[in-house]
Amino acid sequence: MAKAAKTPSQARATRKEGMVPARAGVQAKTVSANLRAAATIRPAGANAALVLADGTTFWGRGLGAAAQRVGEVCFNTSITGYQEILTDPSYAGQIITFTFPHIGIVGANDEDVEAATPAALGLVIRADITAPSSWRAKGHLDPWLKSQRLPGISGIDTRALAIRIRDLGAPTGALAHAPKGKIDIEALARRAALWPGLEGMDLAKEVTCAKPYGWAGGTWSMAEGFGPGSSPRFHVVAMDFGAKRNILRCLAQAGCRVTVVPATARARDILARKPDGVFLSNGPGDPAATGTYAVPAIQGVLAAGLPVFGICLGHQLLALALGAKTEKMGLGHRGANHPVKDLRTGKVEITCQNHGFVVVSDSLPRGVEKTHVSLFDGSLEGLRVRGKPVFSVQYHPEASPGPQDSHYLFARFIEMMEKA
Repeated sequence: MAKAAKTPSQARATRKEGMVPARAGVQAKTVSANLRAAATIRPAGANAALVLADGTTFWGRGLGAAAQRVGEVCFNTSITGYQEILTDPSYAGQIITFTFPHIGIVGANDEDVEAATPAALGLVIRADITAPSSWRAKGHLDPWLKSQRLPGISGIDTRALAIRIRDLGAPTGALAHAPKGKIDIEALARRAALWPGLEGMDLAKEVTCAKPYGWAGGTWSMAEGFGPGSSPRFHVVAMDFGAKRNILRCLAQAGCRVTVVPATARARDILARKPDGVFLSNGPGDPAATGTYAVPAIQGVLAAGLPVFGICLGHQLLALALGAKTEKMGLGHRGANHPVKDLRTGKVEITCQNHGFVVVSDSLPRGVEKTHVSLFDGSLEGLRVRGKPVFSVQYHPEASPGPQDSHYLFARFIEMMEKA
């Protein structure tokens, strides 16, 4: 008797947290085999290459800085905000493949940056950089990439690469841009194969601030760009594991005086600043590795009874501090179109996401409940502690770039501090 077709929910369960059907894996392996076979065929004019650890090679045209970078290759499906994505500290250790074809269309400017120095390793795009056509542009994207020492490659089949990543998981890869054309594919493949991967890697220390500082700037408006935040009503200490500027802006706009402290700050250092609440920021790397020093600090804050709000890596670290577990995802979530369901209200939010690790749903201890789930794969997207002003989400409510469906979470944090 023929097997019944899988329902949509069964199909999602098959792909839960990055797992994929066997047939998709076979198809992707066939694609990789074909690409490896084509590695020896160097197109005329190619002066850049992306080489994966298994030898899969993509030839193309170099852009940005002339350099080599080795890291995890991922893809992002957002159609806006490429400059914000490239400067998001959460992308430390990663080479970003953009699936949207018109990268460069709004140029580059000094406003659309989420950190002073990009932590991403490079970018991969299909077409050559598009000429800017925005009134906000201050220059072309390529000179900006050079100024930030970011190498890139264009002219490759990003669809084939995205399918390979989607079905086999994020590979390690080596990206080389050599204007004179001298590229050693075998050497690049060896470098990619030797890269240890993000599991066990603490990258928060590489992107955190060197010392505490204050933040008061608010969100962007058409009339004046970035203006001052609202009159502060509460003092929030933000633990910087790789904080995006727009998260700090949203806190300031909501009425917070923000003090940013390094990822290594201890609980007593945080509590000595007498905050009304503590924010745990986004960031890169393996939460279990960062948790060796961050979890004790978070547990000390929790013991003091302060309101706590975590985002992305901050969400994962909060879960670890509460006794849950995290794990590496097979694929990860990166884009600005991810549907997430609020389990308490039934509302579905379209969210911005960027993470390769996830909190294991079944590991939540008693008294901690999940509040949001991904409608893509059912993975955990939010949690709260019953009876306490403590909550977190896996996605990015500051939406930089992305939809603004989740801005209400900053108001929720304010309400918790008001009640406290």
